[in-house]
Amino acid sequence: MPGCNVLAAAAASGMRCNGNARSLTMESMCKVAASKHDKRQESQLPTTSTTSTTTSTGCGLGIDERTGRLHWCPGYRFVKILFVIPAAMLPIGLLFLLLSRFQVVGSVGLGCGGEVGSFAEESPLGGNVLDGDGFEWLDQTTTMTNGEQLCQPISKGLGESVDTEDRGLLRDIVRTSFIPAERRVFPAGCLPRESPQPERSQVPVRRRRGLAKRSLSWIDDSRSSPESIRAAQVEIMRQYMDLQADPCEDFYQYACGNWDRVNPIPKDKAALDTFELLRESLDLVLKNLLLGEESASSSTVGEEELGVPEVGNALSTVRSKTTTTTTTTTANPSLDVPLHRVRKRVRRWRRRKGKRAVQNKLIIRTTQVKRVRKSVPPSRTKVNNTETDDAETKARHLFVSCMNYELIEKRGLEPLRALLDSFGGWPLLDPTWNDTGFDWLNLTAHIRRYNNDVLIVEWVGPDIKNSDENIVQFDQTTLGLPTREYYLQPANRKYLDAYREFMVEVIELLGVPPDTARRATDEMIEFEVQLANITNPPEERNNVSTLYRKLILENLHDEVPEIDWTRYLAIVTERPVNASDFVVMFAMGYMQDLVELIGQTESRIVANYLLWRFVRHRINNLDDRFLGAKQRFSNALFGREKNPPRWKNCVTQVNANMGMAVGAMFVRRYFDENSKKDTLTMTHELQEAFREILAQTEWIDAATKRLAEQKVNAMSLRIGYPNFILSQADLNARYATLTVHPERYFENTLAVLSHIRRSDQEKLGQVVNKTAWHTAPAVVNAYYSRNKNQIMFPAGILQPPFYHRHFPRSINYGGIGVVIGHELTHGFDDKGRLFDRDGNLYRWWSDGAIEAFHERAACLVQQYGRYTIDEIGVQLDGETTQGENIADNGGIKQAFLAYTKWLAAQTDPRVLALETLPGLNVTNTQLFFLNFAQIWCGAMRPEATRNKLKTAVHSPGRFRVIGTLSNSEDFAREYRCPVGSHMNPADKCSVW
Repeated sequence: MPGCNVLAAAAASGMRCNGNARSLTMESMCKVAASKHDKRQESQLPTTSTTSTTTSTGCGLGIDERTGRLHWCPGYRFVKILFVIPAAMLPIGLLFLLLSRFQVVGSVGLGCGGEVGSFAEESPLGGNVLDGDGFEWLDQTTTMTNGEQLCQPISKGLGESVDTEDRGLLRDIVRTSFIPAERRVFPAGCLPRESPQPERSQVPVRRRRGLAKRSLSWIDDSRSSPESIRAAQVEIMRQYMDLQADPCEDFYQYACGNWDRVNPIPKDKAALDTFELLRESLDLVLKNLLLGEESASSSTVGEEELGVPEVGNALSTVRSKTTTTTTTTTANPSLDVPLHRVRKRVRRWRRRKGKRAVQNKLIIRTTQVKRVRKSVPPSRTKVNNTETDDAETKARHLFVSCMNYELIEKRGLEPLRALLDSFGGWPLLDPTWNDTGFDWLNLTAHIRRYNNDVLIVEWVGPDIKNSDENIVQFDQTTLGLPTREYYLQPANRKYLDAYREFMVEVIELLGVPPDTARRATDEMIEFEVQLANITNPPEERNNVSTLYRKLILENLHDEVPEIDWTRYLAIVTERPVNASDFVVMFAMGYMQDLVELIGQTESRIVANYLLWRFVRHRINNLDDRFLGAKQRFSNALFGREKNPPRWKNCVTQVNANMGMAVGAMFVRRYFDENSKKDTLTMTHELQEAFREILAQTEWIDAATKRLAEQKVNAMSLRIGYPNFILSQADLNARYATLTVHPERYFENTLAVLSHIRRSDQEKLGQVVNKTAWHTAPAVVNAYYSRNKNQIMFPAGILQPPFYHRHFPRSINYGGIGVVIGHELTHGFDDKGRLFDRDGNLYRWWSDGAIEAFHERAACLVQQYGRYTIDEIGVQLDGETTQGENIADNGGIKQAFLAYTKWLAAQTDPRVLALETLPGLNVTNTQLFFLNFAQIWCGAMRPEATRNKLKTAVHSPGRFRVIGTLSNSEDFAREYRCPVGSHMNPADKCSVW
């Protein structure tokens, strides 16, 4: 009988009626229910109440008429409800789970990565390493096994700018980069190598969807067969593609249309692209190297990364049964947590905080793990406090001192105040300060000794008209905001206001009363606005020949007598200076206006401004209150919502300032020497392709062609890393004058800045070493040096998606091949063509060739100038991006020609069969263009895009794809795009 089972359960529990306990028997209840059921069948009507004094005889709670007992019968309706409710909730729950997995519901865990963020001027391109102590803005950790995360392939990209010391802009004339210099990062660099197979007892970690889901599985040595490598690449490429898009109308959408869905921008980043993803792998690899772990396959996860209060301390280091030592010192050896308890705590925290937060940050790698031992963060790692001559140990000490936040917080403002006192005091902090004896030039020179350029930009480097000679060079100042337009255009007022509030907040944190802080800030802003007004705008500085003036110091004194140039250089170089020494000036008019402006300004304001520009960079070395102020400023400029973890900042600083020492650790551990041979071979093929294109170019006369061919033949190549870093003695000698203490982060930073400045100034009087490397190996970028006629491919770029030895050649030519062609073409772009085969600024083109070049370059300027970023309604600057656009268009043409010539030379059908990827419905030649396009997949916040366009020399990735391919006859033919389609316009632009 329906409902009797439920009644039996009720009977078992007993019921009360009128205060007396009476037991309901199954028999009596079923009889009542059966009787009522028969009556309903007879009448086909619901049972109703018979009298006003008797409860209902239908199902429900009431008094039985025959027995007088209280009874309850659920009835059909109730039973139906019991079944309907869970049946309805099941699909709803499944739908909610599905949506959450695709990140439609909730946003937990998106801010997992760490971009080092903050704005600043670009780093100079003439230094030995990335000059300055800055933190590159650049960064999303993925949840994989450690080996996979450390070796995750690809990328880097669009971020904020590097917060380096203030540098000069004219230095950039000597070198170009494939991607913006502030995006220089380095991939995990993990190529398949011989190593032990991973243990099967790894703690399982659920992968995040998107990047982790398609992480390059071949990096795991157990799956590093050519087939698995190719299969993994297919998965990567397919998940980015929008197969519904028409490749002949918008090839970027076709190649990268799913990027935003797969890789949303984390909160601590202003942008995320394929280059940025590789930053995460780099950070993890370098962190482990700097912690002294011999194998970077074990990741130390601290509480800051994980965010699990109970587990963060216990999960720092996972040790195997066979491991007898660990490089991380145990703070509390008595604290041993069984692994099953760790897992239980993680599950509990995951339910409370959301799975994705753990998935993005938790990495547990273990081999037959039995216990998890608590390890201290790097700030508490025991180190030898004695001085050392070992360069790698110095790099590790710098990292340890940066991570020792407790000591940094404990020391407070003491180191900064001592430094300011050595400058004669900061008027803002010293009420007794007076301008008696104040010498702005002396203060400027002493600030320069810490590698900061304020008011006057000075450096030592090759003379652009005599590339064999190092010479002192001067240029106009940089500013606190990216360009002069931020100060002078009303539309940018909000950014100037954000800068003002940033200044006020920092000054108040230093102990200055609010009214005083705001008044002093207003004065400094007014001075900087006037300073911006006397700097020359970029459009007046395109022709470096008109800016260049070489003269002896005595004559420079005559031009600008208010500045004692000899005294200034004596302080900066720490060596005797003669009035007959030659220098090069790029901003004579600015210097004359500068001394006039300073003469009209109170000394107190000038002193405050000079020291503000210096202190601004020193807040990176102070506690989190100052970093919080900096983050709010970054949010206003770039839209970044939070700071990255501290360890990421520390890794970036060490790699930026001691890049050769860090690079040595990396190269020994990860670099595949075979990639050097392949890259060299491809470079020769690209050079031959350029010579073939040059021979077919009709708008250049024969004499200019001959000189151009000589220049491309004379280009020198630098691939991977400089050999000296593998010599311990040579590497130590490079940092011999640098002293680093593991507990003095502030002083270490100053020591590094002084070391960089000394290395720069010591080149004075020496012959230019054209074989020297001027970038660290751990970067994903490529460079062309104009005054050395040199191409450089650091180890970092010889990674997927640019190159892998098991990739089809179509992908490699569409990756590193295009990069090689891009850099080759830089020797003949709007600026590169001004330099001859020896790297000297010299007019070697005929008048007719120059005129024809300008006509073709103007076509590209107009084409790219028509592109608009719809999200912010801003057009690109085709003039500023001209050189990079010329290189992009020329590079892909040369790379495709080299590939087709290689293809034609192949006679083995088995080789040709490997030129496509199974699972991608594209031909080998289409795959070439697809890989080129996917290199530029990415996204950027509107605020960052708007500010980036004001100073960018590279077009956004979308237009590097659309602009380049829409000019390519090869692309249109291979994708069969009809003439007149968006990607195959009838009128195309071409220079090379």
